[in-house]
Amino acid sequence: MRLSLLRPVIDRPGPWATVYADISHGTEDVEKQQELLASATTAQLFALGADEATCGAVHEALVAPRDSAPGAHTGRVLFAHDGVVVLDTPLPGPPATPFAAWGPVPRVTPLLAAIGDDPVCLVVRLDRNGADLVVLGERGADDTGRAGDTERPPPRTAPADWSERHLQATAGRTWEQSAGEIADAVREAFDSSGAEAVVLIGGEAHERHLVHDKLPSRLRAVTYESEHGGRAPGAERDLVERDIAQIRAVREREHVAQVTDRFRTGAGSGGRSAPRAAAGIPALVEAARAHRIETLLVSPHGADIARQVWVGEGVDQLAVRGADVQAMGEERPATARADDALVRCAVAGGAEIVVVRDLEQAPEGGLGAILRRSEGQSPE
Repeated sequence: MRLSLLRPVIDRPGPWATVYADISHGTEDVEKQQELLASATTAQLFALGADEATCGAVHEALVAPRDSAPGAHTGRVLFAHDGVVVLDTPLPGPPATPFAAWGPVPRVTPLLAAIGDDPVCLVVRLDRNGADLVVLGERGADDTGRAGDTERPPPRTAPADWSERHLQATAGRTWEQSAGEIADAVREAFDSSGAEAVVLIGGEAHERHLVHDKLPSRLRAVTYESEHGGRAPGAERDLVERDIAQIRAVREREHVAQVTDRFRTGAGSGGRSAPRAAAGIPALVEAARAHRIETLLVSPHGADIARQVWVGEGVDQLAVRGADVQAMGEERPATARADDALVRCAVAGGAEIVVVRDLEQAPEGGLGAILRRSEGQSPE
């Protein structure tokens, strides 16, 4: 899961107002509904202790006009601090439970659960003349840059479209030669974009297979194919989007399975070697504070996620007991949910966060961590 979206929220101390809003746009009195929602939300925040400036910023954001198709039913999440809405982002759908919260740590876990792993994909649209390459990720669709035909003008970023990146095969070259050039461009774009999967779409089956075969083995393992679409603008767009959504879902399941397998293996390690996994609130708090968490596993339904821990303004000021946070220099420690406090500290330490929805795969209690190797610890 890519966590750059959370960086503005993670890097600032609290207190924070968090709002998960369910917004409908299908009636004639949209403005009235927005005003009612904004007023009820800010009244709740004020009752929880939020300051007037922050309540005012949230109210203003909730009543602001939004571009949305008629009848759309969507969700939004807002994080506000010190009179400023620091992050206002849409959800893939309405929130599972709309709510407003005020506390020392932002309520980020429901957002992570809503967006899931969200793997970044490098989409390669093929035809017999070449390919268009586009990266699909947290910013939408982005052109990866220019390669191949140097006579073409520089490409444009197109967040709402698939096209714009052209890798044109030179006339007279065989498809095998072109496939090799495309494979080289795919490798370069994959490495530079941070993509986690490649999707070959359009073209004939043998054309997709030839490009696939010319990729390095590490890319072939994460490359998928779709027979739909092509390089023409809008070609079978609905079918292409469906196929890509299915491929991203498959990739997410595979990634979660790999992570949970590593967690179980690490939790079962014994002997003289240092453990490679941690579970239970005390062990996780200690590992997070020491920045030893490589990957934090979070289940939305675990029994431990809502347990209270003690925090301070600093992301590393985290403990099971308030006195321990005071010993770290925080004069007024406060309590926060374990899941949100651990996510804040883990993200600040460069950890990956993986949401595990399957209860059979999830760590006991809903929280677990794969740990970084200690200095001098041998690889597995």
